[in-house]
Amino acid sequence: MTIRSLLVANRGEIAVRIIKAAQALGIRTVQVHSAADADMLAVKLADEAIDIGPPAAKKSYLNIDAVIGAAKSARVDAIHPGYGFLSENADFADAVEAAGIIFVGPRADAIRLLGDKVAAREVAKRAGVPTVPGSDGRVSGIGAAREIADKTGFPIMIKAAAGGGGRGIRIANDMAELESQYPLASAEALAAFGDGGLYLEKVIARARHVEVQILGDGENVVHCYERECSPQRRRQKVWEEAQAFLLPDSVRQELCASAVALAREVKYRGAGTVEYLYDDETQEFYFIEVNTRIQVEHPVTEMITGIDLVQEMIRVAGGAKLSVDQRDIVPRGHAIECRINAEDVSRDFMPTPGRITRLNVPEGEGVRFDTMLYAGYSIPPFYDSLLGKLIVWAESRDACLDRLRKALQHLEIGGVPTTVSLHLALANDESVRRGAFHTRFLEGWLEAEFSRQSQSKSEVA
Repeated sequence: MTIRSLLVANRGEIAVRIIKAAQALGIRTVQVHSAADADMLAVKLADEAIDIGPPAAKKSYLNIDAVIGAAKSARVDAIHPGYGFLSENADFADAVEAAGIIFVGPRADAIRLLGDKVAAREVAKRAGVPTVPGSDGRVSGIGAAREIADKTGFPIMIKAAAGGGGRGIRIANDMAELESQYPLASAEALAAFGDGGLYLEKVIARARHVEVQILGDGENVVHCYERECSPQRRRQKVWEEAQAFLLPDSVRQELCASAVALAREVKYRGAGTVEYLYDDETQEFYFIEVNTRIQVEHPVTEMITGIDLVQEMIRVAGGAKLSVDQRDIVPRGHAIECRINAEDVSRDFMPTPGRITRLNVPEGEGVRFDTMLYAGYSIPPFYDSLLGKLIVWAESRDACLDRLRKALQHLEIGGVPTTVSLHLALANDESVRRGAFHTRFLEGWLEAEFSRQSQSKSEVA
């Protein structure tokens, strides 16, 4: 079935991204929004907009009945969930299909299977993909957790079986911490995901976070190479690159092949990401999870491959076969994405909603800014603080970093504190330029940076 009309069940920059991709395909767009988002950019860009409820996400963007009701009233052919909110909710995917509407994403059974981290590990094992040492499945209780910890050793990670986005994770450095953290992790998982199930994984010291972009049409699967996502704060990605710097080609080939094998195991449809931990010292990689949706960081992959991943998702959902073959996908150059948030870096990244008084976006070759902003827009306090993503491409990583630094210097967002200064400091950092980072790098870097600033202020005083 050809998709002629599409409802965007999300907000912010990803809603803008989806609308632009759909309109480029000649598709009519309908944007749902909460009462707090009536003046957001996506509403202004869409062909039609529908209010689906109060500001609270659970009463609007997470309200399945409200979203599907809007889709029916607008007579759309399909719904794109973006990322976050209902994007990885198998019940929502089922409800969309039951309403006779196309869900732009994987089938509900694939979302359900891969969304359960324990079940996804089993799929990975069947596909021959190495997994992090830990429990074979959900842990039955603290007694079983002790036995697993005895075998794997410490530190060990306690993870929510139904978790995602870096939430529902705790680290135990010894048996006493395991016993105290285990029940807390279970309660946290139950509150966040409605499922208190847990599993355990050994902590890989100084690991890098590398992920592979996949595309499938239910029969064929291709990869669009890998991304480096190691710079993280509180397990939330901050800075992403494509391709992963300093990754040996032999490892890259094996990594990407394993992601395709896993996706084929479930006859994957749409865009998805297979995430791994990579050990620089041993050159070994371990499967973590699959994100069954478009990722925040997808633009860096688009910049090095020339593939519009969102358009490809829409085409495939409408019944088309993949428009690209693996041999057609040849990466070129290097790309970096900086997540620009409305946060005050000097106040422990406190969210800073407010009115945008000025917006100056850098332009030029290899520079892209995916955003929801416009001058005069008031950022509501109810949602994620992401304002946009500055993405820069160049022929080499060094040239990319130089171009990124200039772009950050010309990016002006007036009215609220943002994380632009953080990214400018990172772009100038010698360790970052060498690619010498891992998943714990940024938090240590921030601690040292704040210490230097405090010392400098004391000396001035």
